[in-house]
Amino acid sequence: MNRNEFLRRARRYARRHHLGYSFDPQPGKGSHGKLSIGNQTTFVPQGEIRTGTHFKILKDLEIDPREF
Repeated sequence: MNRNEFLRRARRYARRHHLGYSFDPQPGKGSHGKLSIGNQTTFVPQGEIRTGTHFKILKDLEIDPREF
Protein backbone atom coordinates (compact mmCIF):
# COMPACT_ATOMS: atom_id res chain seq x y z
CA MET A 1 0.00 0.00 0.00
CA ASN A 2 1.37 3.46 -0.78
CA ARG A 3 1.18 6.51 1.47
CA ASN A 4 -1.69 8.18 -0.39
CA GLU A 5 -3.88 5.08 -0.12
CA PHE A 6 -2.99 4.69 3.57
CA LEU A 7 -3.90 8.33 4.26
CA ARG A 8 -7.25 7.98 2.46
CA ARG A 9 -8.10 4.96 4.60
CA ALA A 10 -6.92 6.78 7.75
CA ARG A 11 -9.12 9.78 6.91
CA ARG A 12 -12.14 7.48 6.39
CA TYR A 13 -11.41 5.70 9.69
CA ALA A 14 -11.24 9.03 11.55
CA ARG A 15 -14.50 10.18 9.98
CA ARG A 16 -16.29 6.92 10.84
CA HIS A 17 -15.15 7.13 14.46
CA HIS A 18 -15.70 10.91 14.80
CA LEU A 19 -12.02 11.61 15.51
CA GLY A 20 -9.90 14.55 14.45
CA TYR A 21 -7.55 13.97 11.50
CA SER A 22 -4.53 15.93 10.35
CA PHE A 23 -1.57 15.20 8.12
CA ASP A 24 1.40 17.51 7.67
CA PRO A 25 3.87 16.25 5.03
CA GLN A 26 6.77 18.46 6.21
CA PRO A 27 7.68 18.02 9.91
CA GLY A 28 9.02 14.47 9.76
CA LYS A 29 12.62 13.51 9.24
CA GLY A 30 13.49 13.03 5.58
CA SER A 31 10.41 12.10 3.57
CA HIS A 32 8.19 11.29 6.58
CA GLY A 33 4.99 13.19 7.30
CA LYS A 34 3.23 13.65 10.62
CA LEU A 35 -0.18 11.96 10.94
CA SER A 36 -2.55 12.63 13.84
CA ILE A 37 -5.83 10.85 14.49
CA GLY A 38 -7.61 11.84 17.67
CA ASN A 39 -4.95 12.34 20.36
CA GLN A 40 -2.45 9.92 18.79
CA THR A 41 0.41 10.97 16.49
CA THR A 42 2.91 9.06 14.37
CA PHE A 43 5.05 9.51 11.26
CA VAL A 44 4.29 8.02 7.85
CA PRO A 45 6.99 7.41 5.20
CA GLN A 46 6.58 8.48 1.60
CA GLY A 47 6.10 5.84 -1.09
CA GLU A 48 5.26 2.21 -0.44
CA ILE A 49 4.43 1.23 3.14
CA ARG A 50 5.54 -2.30 3.92
CA THR A 51 3.36 -4.62 6.00
CA GLY A 52 5.41 -4.31 9.20
CA THR A 53 5.48 -0.53 8.96
CA HIS A 54 1.74 -0.49 8.28
CA PHE A 55 1.01 -2.40 11.50
CA LYS A 56 3.49 -0.27 13.50
CA ILE A 57 1.73 2.92 12.39
CA LEU A 58 -1.65 1.46 13.37
CA LYS A 59 -0.22 0.42 16.75
CA ASP A 60 1.14 3.94 17.31
CA LEU A 61 -2.31 5.35 16.54
CA GLU A 62 -4.00 2.71 18.75
CA ILE A 63 -6.11 1.46 15.82
CA ASP A 64 -7.23 -2.16 15.58
CA PRO A 65 -6.05 -3.43 12.15
CA ARG A 66 -9.38 -5.26 11.68
CA GLU A 67 -11.24 -1.93 11.91
CA PHE A 68 -8.89 -0.12 9.55
